[in-house]
Order: sequence, then structure tokens, then C-alpha cells
Amino acid sequence: MPISLQSFFSQCCFFSIVGTTLYYWIRNISFLESGRQSYGLFGMTVTNIFLVSQLVTRWILSGHFPLSNLYESLVFLAWCLVTLYSILEYWTQSDFFGIFISPVVLGLIGFTQFSLPTDLQAVKPLVPALQSNWLIMHVSVMIGSYAALIFGCLLAMSYLLFTFWITENRTQAETLLLILDNWSYRLISIGFCFLTLGILSGAVWANETWGSYWSWDPKETWAFITWVTFAVYLHSRLLPYGARGEERSTLPGTSQLTLTTQPKTYSAGIASFGFVIIWVCYLGVNLVGKGLHSYGFFS
Repeated sequence: MPISLQSFFSQCCFFSIVGTTLYYWIRNISFLESGRQSYGLFGMTVTNIFLVSQLVTRWILSGHFPLSNLYESLVFLAWCLVTLYSILEYWTQSDFFGIFISPVVLGLIGFTQFSLPTDLQAVKPLVPALQSNWLIMHVSVMIGSYAALIFGCLLAMSYLLFTFWITENRTQAETLLLILDNWSYRLISIGFCFLTLGILSGAVWANETWGSYWSWDPKETWAFITWVTFAVYLHSRLLPYGARGEERSTLPGTSQLTLTTQPKTYSAGIASFGFVIIWVCYLGVNLVGKGLHSYGFFS
């Protein structure tokens, strides 16, 4: 019965996020309505409820916090993204960000439901190395950092897209670009802090389990590359003239929009590169590579 219930929640979650994604795209791209509506937030809330139900059911079935395999971590990542977005939409009173985050959540949920082998979805007892209180601390913080970084990178990529696409209505363009850049920077900063905490907690856990803080496991190596990438991003935001684009030219006939967005474009490019690095670190290494964190997707 619990397994059937888990399958039911999974299917309901998928159909809920499909409808929510369609709503965000039709509303924000086709401009069929004016003013803010809460239908998208309602859809995200329903999706969140189904994700929580999946995690709770999984917890009951396994007897441990559901973060021990790829299926559970993907569901948890989707929950983090939906929760983070719901907070942001409620805070900003704008559903514009939904066109960026809802397709990613849809892809995650669709991948877990239709692409993962049954063996990777099965409930299994924890291996001895995972039977630790550090499981909740380390994995939840790492997945939470991925969620914030992915969200921030999506906004940075959108910033790049709109920078090259917008040619008219510069006042509205500058406002949109400022919002995207501002929230991208905030989310990546939060994600970087959690990533740092997650890596440190993982090192402590590794020392308790294997007697070494760092062994250059493929996952550890790519986590370090991810950390360096976003450290470079944050450093680029502190460069004179470069970070926030506050310097404005007073030369006659000079395009203010070009000068004020160019430094931000540099930082956004780093964040876009970081988006790829995150997925390599989170999925690529785990599925293809060998090591202590490998799920053996292709084995």
C-alpha cells in the first residue's frame, strides 16, 4: 500500500507541475492577462505538497531520512527548488521567475519518474558508511546549495539572453535586467555559503568514516571545481566597475545600457558556466564516474 501511495503522489506531482509550467509560459510569454494572479503559486504549492508526501512516504518505507540514493536526492532537489521559488514569488509578488524554474522542476520530476531504472528507485537499507547523523546534515545542505545555485544561474542566463535580445524600451529593459541580476547574485551568494558548509561537513564526515578529510574522490574534485567557479563569480562582483555596473558614462551619444550591463554580463557568463559545472558535479560524476558517490547509472 505505501508503495502504491508513493506512485500515486509521484504521478500527481508530475501532472501538477506540467499544468503549472504551461500556465507560467502562456501567461508570461503570450501576455494573455494583465496584473498578478496567484494561480501559478497555487500550482507550485500543490506540487510542493505532493513532493513532501513522496518524501514522507519514502521515509516511512525506508526507515531513514530519504537522501540515500539518486531518486530520493532528485525528489529532494525538486522540493528545494519549488520551496525556494514559492518563497521568492510570495516575497516579490511577481510570477515572472516561474518561466525559468518550472521547466527545470518538470525535467527533474519527469526524469525521476520515467528515466531512472527501477533498481535506482527501489528502497534499500543504508550501507554502513551512510548510517550516520551526518547524512541529513551533509546531503541536505549540499542539495539545498545546488537548488539555490541552479536558480541563481538560471536568472543569470536569462540576464544574458535579455541583454542581447532587448533593443527598445530601455527604461523597462534596465529595470528587468536589474531585477534578474540582483536576485541572481543573492541566490548564488546563498548557495555558495551552503555549498561551503556542505563541503566542510562532508570532509568531517569522511574523516570519521574513512580516516581522511579529503581523498580526491571524483565527486570531491568536482565539488571543489564548483566551489572555485562560484568563488570566481563572487570575486568578479567585487571588481572595480565590474560587479554591479554602477559606473555610467557621461559621454554624449554613448549607450548607457551597454556600458552598465557589460560588467554584469561578464559575471553572468561565469554563472552560466557554473550552471553546467553544477550538473556535472551532481549528476555527471555520480552516473558515469567511479567513486564513493557513484550511483552506477550506466553500469
